[in-house]
Amino acid sequence: MLAGVVLLFGAVLALGRGPADLATIPVAALPVEARETLVLIQAGGPFPFAKDGSVFGNRERALPRHPHGFYREYTVPTPASRNRGARRIITGGVREFYWTADHYRSFQRIEGVP
Repeated sequence: MLAGVVLLFGAVLALGRGPADLATIPVAALPVEARETLVLIQAGGPFPFAKDGSVFGNRERALPRHPHGFYREYTVPTPASRNRGARRIITGGVREFYWTADHYRSFQRIEGVP
């Protein structure tokens, strides 16, 4: 009985998680490649991948809801990867920055972007 209650409680907590519950990560804790990508984003490029700057649709609904086109995605190079890898920075508007190291399965809001 107790195991069932614990399982149900865990399911309710999981359902309650949403964009407002995103963990944060300070800029200094990002991998060096992510910090370099932030510099490129702020400079307006040039970007190493053709898809950098393309619209991120937020189909996962993991980020706060905004109209289509609000979010843009940028590749963060992964050492030893033979393709774009799984790491991305997502921008929203002028001051929102998000980090995903696992190709959109999880996000953290980046804090301290100058």
